[in-house]
Amino acid sequence: MKYWGIVLFAALLEVVWVIGLKHSDVWWQWLITLAAVVYTFKLLLDAGNHLPVGTLYAVFVGLGTAGTVISDIILFDAPIEAVKIILIAVLLIGVIGLKLVTPDKEVSS
Repeated sequence: MKYWGIVLFAALLEVVWVIGLKHSDVWWQWLITLAAVVYTFKLLLDAGNHLPVGTLYAVFVGLGTAGTVISDIILFDAPIEAVKIILIAVLLIGVIGLKLVTPDKEVSS
């Protein structure tokens, strides 16, 4: 479970850097964004040494996408559309389902 926690943290960090790509204006904001990108992928590489990479990446992308859309709605007043919410729910159901059907055995490194 430790490595799935790392994937979750990496997905949250992805939301930070995606927001940073859109809203950074000064050098230090770009520096934080760049650091978040680099650290996100370092976390994924570390987790990839212990988890099935296909499932890891699908979970990461799904959570990052959902988090980015939800953050856009909450932080930047993006319109709330029923279709958007339904598609995020379907995406999260798919990600959770994929995680549930993937064996918890860690990949030996």
